[in-house]
Formats: sequence, structure tokens, C-alpha cells
Amino acid sequence: MLGTMDDAHVEVAGLTKRYGDKTAISGVSFRIDAGESVALLGPNGAGKTTTIEILEGFRRATAGRVRVLGCDPDRAGPTWRARVGIVLQQTGTFDEATVGELLRQFAAYYPAPRDVAELIEAVGLTAQAGTRISRLSGGQRRRVDVALGVIGNPSILFLDEPTTGFDPEARREFWALIRAIRSRGTTILLTTHYLDEAAELSDRAIVIAAGTVLADSPLAQLGGPDAHKPHVRWTDPSGDHLEITADPGAVVTAIHARGNYSDLSVTTPSLEQTYLDVIDRARTGGVRQ
Repeated sequence: MLGTMDDAHVEVAGLTKRYGDKTAISGVSFRIDAGESVALLGPNGAGKTTTIEILEGFRRATAGRVRVLGCDPDRAGPTWRARVGIVLQQTGTFDEATVGELLRQFAAYYPAPRDVAELIEAVGLTAQAGTRISRLSGGQRRRVDVALGVIGNPSILFLDEPTTGFDPEARREFWALIRAIRSRGTTILLTTHYLDEAAELSDRAIVIAAGTVLADSPLAQLGGPDAHKPHVRWTDPSGDHLEITADPGAVVTAIHARGNYSDLSVTTPSLEQTYLDVIDRARTGGVRQ
């Protein structure tokens, strides 16, 4: 997504992080404009967590330039931090506090927090406002985590594997909550292993593997123009065949006309398969899309 420099909520250029002789990320560059929702994808050990922690100000880069909301996270102060919301994969426990008590306590830490009662309603916990955290279900606790992440009315929200362990119904309820937050204009950077989650919540995906960026594009364009074309497969006396085409109807018609074929099928690659193909091409020397 293109925009002016003032539009950028995240700017990363040549970001590198080394731990001794091990390089976790190398030359990572991307930008995220205000109001965008972006998924950071990649296999385990790809460098996603290191990248996010540098953006959040929890780790220091070895080299490169990083700006979040116009500031270097490593040097930013409390005013900057009040504009950044974070929902970690695992959070601390506040078992004895009620939902309302906990959010009112955290609201006091920010200069311009969201209204607590309105936020409790927004995350679907009005009926549990007086309930202790220890008595909430796992999905309800995760809603509290999100409420804590946005209580300060942040300009940008980081979500780290937010629905790991959720059942399908809880995941869809959580997605609705994040879409509501996104509709307020909050910029979102999401890490997830679920491709359907990325498709539901993100404008585009940045794919990282082995510490480098492999792809940065809208999800519908991930892998390049040929990645989403239908695959026509069939068998005839000369062997097995595969044709990737934008016009599968014409290919099928030609096969029918020739006759003497079997096992004819037309399939379109799923988003998951496209993502795996991007990873596999990188391993075998493919190029970035």
C-alpha cells in the first residue's frame, strides 16, 4: 500500500538481528501505513517474533532502521508507549481482580484511555464485568487481553498468535472483535499460523522465512499472478498432464475434443498451498514476489 511518509505507522529498512554468530533476521524491509491490517507469516523459527519484539521496543536491532509511529522503539518514551497496544501470546495473570477492576486499573495508566464500560461492552464481557478473572473461560480471558491491549486507545495494535488453542466458534467471535477494533482506524500487525485468520483480518501479508522477507503483497496476489490460476490435470496415452491456465474451460473443451483421456480434474490452489509454495520456492532458490 503506497502513501506519504506521514502515512507510515511502521517503517523497517535493512533490519538485522544477530545473537552471537547466529543471525535471526537479515535485511528485513517493509512498511505499514496508518489504518492497514497486516499479517506477518512464516514457519517456526522464521524470525517473526524477533521482528515483532524489535518493533515493540523489547529487543534492540543489530543493524538497520526501525520507526514505529515515527519513533525508534528502542529510544521511545512513555508518550510513545501509550500509543502502542500489545496482545501477547501469553499474558500475566490477575486472577483475583474482576474484569471491571482490572480495566479501570489499567485505564489509569494512560493519558486518554477508552471508556471502561464501553470497552467492556465492545469486547462482549458486560455480563462478566463483576466476575473474577479466575472464573472466566479461556476465550473470555483472551477478550480481556484484547481489552487491556486497546484500553489506552492505541494508534497501532500488535497481536501475537491471538487465537492459538481456540475452538472454531471462539476464533470467529474473536475475529469479529478484531474487525470492530480495525473499523476504528487502528493499525494492526498480526502474527498467526492460520491462513484463514490472515485472510479474515488482514489487507496484506508479509512472509518471512530464514530471517528474510520472501513476499509482501495482498493475500489475493500472494505468490504472483500464476499462483492462483486453475490447475487442469488429466491422463491420456502419452502420460499424466498438468496445465496451469486462466481459461480452464477452453483447456477442458480441447481435451474432450481429442478424447481418450481419464482422471480429468480442475482445481484452484488454496491460500495455504500458495503460501507453502512461496516457502518452498525460497528453499529451492526462487525469487521474492
